[in-house]
Amino acid sequence: MIDIRPFSSLGHANHGWLDAHHHFSFANYHDPKRMGWGRIRVWNDDTIGAQSGFPPHPHRDMEIVTYVRTGAITHQDSMGNKGRTGAGDVQVMSAGTGVTHAEYNLEDEATTLFQIWIETDKPSAPPSWGAMPFPKDSRDGAFQLLASGAAGDGVLTINADAKVLGATVKAGDSIGFDADPGRHLYLVPSGRVRVNGVAANPRDGIAITGEKKVEIEAEDDSELVLVDAR
Repeated sequence: MIDIRPFSSLGHANHGWLDAHHHFSFANYHDPKRMGWGRIRVWNDDTIGAQSGFPPHPHRDMEIVTYVRTGAITHQDSMGNKGRTGAGDVQVMSAGTGVTHAEYNLEDEATTLFQIWIETDKPSAPPSWGAMPFPKDSRDGAFQLLASGAAGDGVLTINADAKVLGATVKAGDSIGFDADPGRHLYLVPSGRVRVNGVAANPRDGIAITGEKKVEIEAEDDSELVLVDAR
């Protein structure tokens, strides 16, 4: 099953400094048919204005992945961590027993990012934070693993049975992904694509389950972000 969630159908809130589109129910946006996809609970498509951001706020028992599309985000938290994550790179925070963090765009331009929440498999674990650079040329024409619930994968670790992957594909080319039909995949492309023959537009959400193979044909040069979860 491949279900296209058009970008125009997403929840939307414009706070001035933050222009947010919600793939799933979040804050004041509530749709009982879009409460999550498998263990994926939140996928926010955010544009954060220059020199602005999220002031300190708490989280608990959630795996929070931030994929920066353009610009950069600067993180600081109650564990003493601080770091800047630039375009194409990823940071993860396991909220565990509780953590307070802030996310600021300290750049002189808007920052765009995906913030993805995955339900934890380890409630009340110690909180943690990490970030890694992922050069975009390393994912040309192939999915690159960015974060994983398997500690030995050599990427950012999350406390969930899930994988976060990224790829870039040129117009006219295609890319494949071997899927487990029992799992839940969610894909967001930056350009027009066809997924197993089904057309999707830029920033649409593509919910996939029951498929053994996912073939993505790019009609535009596209950046792909994919989460594979229970």
